[in-house]
Amino acid sequence: MLLEKPKRERGFKKERIIRVLLNYEGEEITKYRVAKLAKVSEPWCREYTERLESEDILEDTKILRPKELYEEWIEIRIDPNFLSVSLQRPLEVIQNTDLHHALTTYQGENRIQGMLFPSVTDFYVKEEEIENWLDLVKERGVLVGKNTRLIATDEHVFFNQQQLGEFNIVSTPQLIVDLLEEGGPCKEAGNRLIEKFHGD
Repeated sequence: MLLEKPKRERGFKKERIIRVLLNYEGEEITKYRVAKLAKVSEPWCREYTERLESEDILEDTKILRPKELYEEWIEIRIDPNFLSVSLQRPLEVIQNTDLHHALTTYQGENRIQGMLFPSVTDFYVKEEEIENWLDLVKERGVLVGKNTRLIATDEHVFFNQQQLGEFNIVSTPQLIVDLLEEGGPCKEAGNRLIEKFHGD
């Protein structure tokens, strides 16, 4: 297969917990609720959040240092798999299909904050729709190129996704970590978004 999601690993659980915590920052949320939303066991959630508390990143579920929590996310993150393809008018292709998507990096940031020129179209796809996306790419584009990346990872990446117009965009914390990982001007845009979203 040209594209598949990474094999299940323990790191997905940590990512899910961090994703939930960052999405619920500023709201009162119990560790029990975090575990439910992250789809992990409560004891496992307590063990991991207590470690983050010992590093003064959290106090219970309150985030004390958002930037450090993003650094932790990058450190434990399981790299998603992606396929680079060349599509003419990729956003039009996305608009004209019923297949699920969630924009991230350049296109996502451009719609949320507007700092970056969207030179590349990156979007997450659902595992069960990968073959459908590949069929669509074969029909509308070529399997080599640089302007579009289809990304596959844990389904929890779609947690708290946003809808802007006709497009789905990953949650703002997911967008931030993707920008930080991309580096270059994306990293600068990600840090700016941390300041706006978390007031840090």
